[in-house]
Amino acid sequence: MGTEELNRIMDAAIDAAFREDMPSGDITSESVIPAGSRSEAYFLAKEDGVLAGLPVARRVFEKLDPSIIFIERFREGSAFHQSDKLARVKGPTIALLKGERTALNFLQRLCGIATATRRYVEAVAGTKTRILDTRKTTPGLRLLEKYAVSTAGGTNHRSSLSEMVLIKDNHLRRVGSVSEAVRRARAAVRPGIRIEVEAANLLQVREALAAGADMIMLDNMTVEMMRQAVALAAGRVPLEASGNMTLDRVRAVAETGVDFISVGALTHSAKAIDISLDFVS
Repeated sequence: MGTEELNRIMDAAIDAAFREDMPSGDITSESVIPAGSRSEAYFLAKEDGVLAGLPVARRVFEKLDPSIIFIERFREGSAFHQSDKLARVKGPTIALLKGERTALNFLQRLCGIATATRRYVEAVAGTKTRILDTRKTTPGLRLLEKYAVSTAGGTNHRSSLSEMVLIKDNHLRRVGSVSEAVRRARAAVRPGIRIEVEAANLLQVREALAAGADMIMLDNMTVEMMRQAVALAAGRVPLEASGNMTLDRVRAVAETGVDFISVGALTHSAKAIDISLDFVS
């Protein structure tokens, strides 16, 4: 993701957060803090994690007051530990207080996703398998959450329904067969659009291969069934394992030889990392 695109995505999300949090300003800070007051604060980690989201936190304060100084102490994607100071921010006190919660909400959420992603990436280290995210994201924050996944070493799956074809069980129930679904999709979409098929059993894997699918999702299969699917595909198309992919079993799944493992929990269940903004002046 380029800087320009990231800024556009950040601005949209931050503007929405400001409308939610300050529809009529910050009546507390504006009432009790002198207008000329200046302060300095640190983003303090309360637990270990992987960093993602400092550019978003920086942008929150830039939009509130361009004079605010924001100094990052850690790089995106790096591991940090409890009591580490992740960044320093200095400027008008009222602006810092206005941005505190919005910046922390983004930072804690994105660090949580990055931390969860890194655990899965490390669990399959040494295999060829890559960890994929899904569309199970927070409405309005999908691209930022996928940014956190990629920052921690994960790989982004499709970002929207418009990006690629993914024929799933509900499509197949209506269409009737894998081959017919692939045929219809191939006839309808422009050249270059990938077509992936969800397969619940080895018969559907064979049908997807015969139909010319570009990728096959192995849905809720046993480890042994996935191993057989890898043998059937014989490297002709990438295989994605999906369904109940916990840390406890992800290594065994990777060792079957699948190319990807998609993990919805990276974004729908990641625990936010505890981070505070501590004022020192």
